[in-house]
Amino acid sequence: MPLFQNAVFQTTVARLQDLPGDSQAEIAFAGRSNSGKSSAINALANHTRLAFVSRTPGRTQHLNYFRIEPGKYLVDLPGYGYAKAPEEIRSQWEGLLAPYLRHREAICGLVLIMDSRHPLTELDLQMLGWFAPTGKPIHVLLSKADKLTRQQQELASRKVARVLGATGGHCTWQLFSSLKKWGIAQAETVLAAWVGLSVKEAAPAPASVPGAARARAKRAAIGWSARSTTSAGKQQKKPPAKGGSRGQDMP
Repeated sequence: MPLFQNAVFQTTVARLQDLPGDSQAEIAFAGRSNSGKSSAINALANHTRLAFVSRTPGRTQHLNYFRIEPGKYLVDLPGYGYAKAPEEIRSQWEGLLAPYLRHREAICGLVLIMDSRHPLTELDLQMLGWFAPTGKPIHVLLSKADKLTRQQQELASRKVARVLGATGGHCTWQLFSSLKKWGIAQAETVLAAWVGLSVKEAAPAPASVPGAARARAKRAAIGWSARSTTSAGKQQKKPPAKGGSRGQDMP
C-alpha cells in the first residue's frame, strides 16, 4: 500500500499569511517546470490526478497543500524557470518560494525533482542555495530515468552526487520514474522518516528497475548523504571482502 495514498487536497495558498495554522510537518516538493514534479507526487500517492499535471509548464503559481494525516502535508510548490512565464509571475514565485523555504518552521524536508536528462540547471542550484542553509534534509528525485540508458543513469547520478556533496547539507538522491514506477518504495522510506510515519513493509525494488540487483548487493544511496556517497564511490575499485562489507553507495 503506497504510504501517501490517502492524501487529499486541502487548500491553495497565494500569500504567506494564509499558510495553514495547524501544520506540524510539511514535505515540500520543488522542481523546474516540466521536470515531472506533479507526476512524481501522483506516483507517490498512487493517484492519477492528485497534483495537477498541466500541458502548459509553469501553470501552478501557488502552494498546493495535500493532507496525508492531521497536521501533516505534502506541499506542491510552484514550478520555476519556465521561460514564457510573465515577469510579474516569476517575481511572484520568487517572493513566495524563497521566504517559504527559508522561514517556514513546519517544513521537515525538501524533495527536489530534477529531470535526469538535464539535472543541476542554474535554477536547481539556486533552489539548493535557498534551502540548504536551513540545515533540513534534501532528497533529489532524478525523474524520467527510464528515458536514459544505464550508462547515462550512472553519469547523471555521479554528477549529482558530487554537487550535493559540496552543499554541506544532509542531501540524498535517487533515480526515479513516474511512468515505470521506479523508486517509489525507496522515496517513501526517506519521506516517511521525515514526518514520523512508518513503512510497514518496504517493497523490494522490482527486477525491471535498472541496477536493482546491484543496488541490493551494494546498498542504495537512499538514506546516505551525498557526501558519503561520493567518498564511497572513490573506494570502489577493489571488490568487497567476504564476510559483509558495506559495498558501494553509487550505482
